[in-house]
Amino acid sequence: MKAILALDQGTTSSRAILFDRNGAVLAIAQREFQQFFPQPGWVEHDPDEIWETQIGVAAEVIAKVPGVEVVAIGITNQRETTIVWDRATGRALHRAIVWQDRRTAEICDQLRQHETLFRDRTGLVLDAYFSGTKLRWLLDHIEHDGDLAFGTVDSWLIWKLTNGRVHVTDVTNASRTLLFDIHRATWDPELCAIFGVAESMLPAVCASSGFIAETASGLPIPAGIPIAGVAGDQQAALFGQRCISAGMAKNTYGTGSFLVMNTGESAVASEHGLLSTIAWQIPNEPRCYALEGSVFVTGAAVQWLRDGLGIIKHASDIEALAASVSDSNGVVFVPAFTGLGTPHWDPHARGTITGLTRGATSAHLARATLEAIALQSNDVLEAMRRDSGIELKELRVDGGASANDLLMQLQADLANIPVVRASTTETTALGAAYLAGIAVSFWTATEIDAQWQAERTFMPRMKDAERDAKLAEWRAALVCAKNPGLRTRA
Repeated sequence: MKAILALDQGTTSSRAILFDRNGAVLAIAQREFQQFFPQPGWVEHDPDEIWETQIGVAAEVIAKVPGVEVVAIGITNQRETTIVWDRATGRALHRAIVWQDRRTAEICDQLRQHETLFRDRTGLVLDAYFSGTKLRWLLDHIEHDGDLAFGTVDSWLIWKLTNGRVHVTDVTNASRTLLFDIHRATWDPELCAIFGVAESMLPAVCASSGFIAETASGLPIPAGIPIAGVAGDQQAALFGQRCISAGMAKNTYGTGSFLVMNTGESAVASEHGLLSTIAWQIPNEPRCYALEGSVFVTGAAVQWLRDGLGIIKHASDIEALAASVSDSNGVVFVPAFTGLGTPHWDPHARGTITGLTRGATSAHLARATLEAIALQSNDVLEAMRRDSGIELKELRVDGGASANDLLMQLQADLANIPVVRASTTETTALGAAYLAGIAVSFWTATEIDAQWQAERTFMPRMKDAERDAKLAEWRAALVCAKNPGLRTRA
């Protein structure tokens, strides 16, 4: 049996999935890895542990399907997470600085005079979220005399899969670094100079689909497997959701939530706090662009209820608890634990709960948490409407929390748009598999279009007056989250 192997390297775990010709899952393997929080607002991973868990699950999933022939590998990864290693030894010189990490906010503040330049060329805002500032911090804090290599997680995995022979990234990951001109699809010397980054450190840039390299010998997986697809996780999910026409959009609910809307062959300049990014590049086709909104804390807020407050034992328990009350009883939760992303871009905002009374219970807080996930996404959807001039016909959803029916109904109600849940929740890994499979003629575009199916559609049913009241409460709570003085007086 022939199959495509998707390596899905995420923020909290490494996963590997085998897909057959029908796009069905043959087997899955997953391993979590350690999170490091050296200081408030800092988040780090061990690059070696990322690699060890990823190659481990790759070998594990292949072993689960006796006789399987892996015809190609597709890679999708947590984006912006930054690694620097020595080319000669292949040794990482510091823990990876994770996309959630906010330590470089001051570096961003020092570079505000270049903000328009960064926006025009990269489509990004100048924020600690992106790789360029993290790379600058690493160069300032590690001892380095040798020949250094920089990469996001995709580059690190390809380097290891090829035993150091290939240093490459794809256009989607490059477009998240603040060093890449998304219009010319090339590293930008002026932006590199602003950050003090030598271009010799940077990986070559390739298309998202097409032959990139082959697996080396000596690994616990077969040698000679083509690595033929690479895309950052959100772009891979957009492709896996088959949002292939301008105006189609998806939302992935994970640690954070990421809304991405296809804008076709044009990079739309945002005036409402969105990011312009490359969606994918397939050889012999025009580059595809997208607008993106990044919500930093959604699923992580549920984890906080579980681990920080102990009001639920399992993340999945939140649905029943929240459904046990008809509303949040005026409680509003802004989970700005690491600042606010799109469309606010306020790294100094902090988590805030308003509307507490003696009548507030854990159930009201649980419901307010689900509402916060939906309300943050609604802020992004509204910015997309304003920037694109397009009224979305539907929002396709995936990710772990999309299994929560109450959350999906709240999303449909608060955004006033149909929410369509795909029949498979593995759209991120599937998107990477599709990119690899197209490159080796395992699938045609027509075949993969036919594989996408909706599992359930949630229609808006909240009355306008109730929605307007919720949005007003949310906007007032946002003011408190952004203003320490108001929080102190509240």
